[in-house]
Amino acid sequence: MLPLNNSNAQLLTFFLTGIPGLRAAQVWISIPFCLLYVIALSGNSMILFVVLRERNLHEPMYYFLSMLSATDLSLSLCTLSTTLGVFWFEARGITLNGCIAQMFFLHGFTFMESGVLLAMAFDRFVAICDPLRYTTILTNARIAQIGMSILIRNIAVMLPVVLFVKKLSFCRAVVLSHSYCYHVDLIQLSCTDNRINSILGLFALFSTTGFDCPCILLSYVLIIRSVLSIASSEGRQKAFNTCISHISAVAIFYIPLISLSLVHRYGHSAPPFVHTIMANIFLLIPPVLNPIIYSVKTKQIRKVIVKVLIQKQQQI
Repeated sequence: MLPLNNSNAQLLTFFLTGIPGLRAAQVWISIPFCLLYVIALSGNSMILFVVLRERNLHEPMYYFLSMLSATDLSLSLCTLSTTLGVFWFEARGITLNGCIAQMFFLHGFTFMESGVLLAMAFDRFVAICDPLRYTTILTNARIAQIGMSILIRNIAVMLPVVLFVKKLSFCRAVVLSHSYCYHVDLIQLSCTDNRINSILGLFALFSTTGFDCPCILLSYVLIIRSVLSIASSEGRQKAFNTCISHISAVAIFYIPLISLSLVHRYGHSAPPFVHTIMANIFLLIPPVLNPIIYSVKTKQIRKVIVKVLIQKQQQI
């Protein structure tokens, strides 16, 4: 096969894959995926709307929640067009530059979600372990700095990954194994040595989620120690209840991530469609469930959403 490098990349087209072995049923399979996208987009948009609209929600916890919703919204949007395009219209072709752009945003927003979850863990740590200094530690300026540091970190780790992918040469027959562009998937199709790309990919993973996850665990060790020192059982329960939504968000982000890694590593005997469906579900679980969890478990968010819906109904 004739290799194509970045100088003639405009000639190269990658082909995305729907559900292997279930091509005839893809239109029907796309219906639940479409519903999940609708729930993710509408749910996270609603969270952003109520936090921005209601002044009594202009507090650190809700600022971080709005960051999480914005990240989930962006993560859903960056795969929406290619996934539904493949399922509905067999629109499988994507250029190298388009693929690299999608890969940058896909991994970037995934790493950003990990960073936001760490920031939210810090918020819960300060609120429970040092409540008297909560408002002086988490000022608006400090929250903005945390948000900017998460963004800068993601750009810093993803830029080298993108630049070195651009240096690779690819063969003409390039079929990806997902309905979106995934870094590991992309570099495996290279006709040239991709060891540096693999190292950069692993560095990006370990310097983001690999760093954030232990820090989140450490914060909860300190939180649990602080909660157990509270004398009254009612006080302990109240303190722990403020963390349930965040613990759930951490679980629905990291458990699918770890499960997908294990399936890719040890599930070679599983049919190809299992890998593909799990990869798509992994991207959709956090954006779909996070707004539901925070709407159900957070009284202030729930009250504002009900108020907004009642006002809309009265206008109709």
